[in-house]
Amino acid sequence: MVIGEAVRERILELCKEHNVTVNKLATISGITQSTLNNIVSKRNNSTTVSTVKKICDGLGISIIDFFDSDLFSDLEQEIK
Repeated sequence: MVIGEAVRERILELCKEHNVTVNKLATISGITQSTLNNIVSKRNNSTTVSTVKKICDGLGISIIDFFDSDLFSDLEQEIK
């Protein structure tokens, strides 16, 4: 798995855990719905740390909590 896929999956996991929709997450995080929809629909594969931080703030979790997932354990190397 590459980082973009892991971030996408983690966002969807957290939405389920916090019982919020992707659109609600966008609203509470101060991110446009189009930005978050592009991330979860695989149109954007390079989410910024700033966007991840906004998502964390919206959910009331830390960045450490966001990345504390097995999804990030075995990421593929992405040197091009």
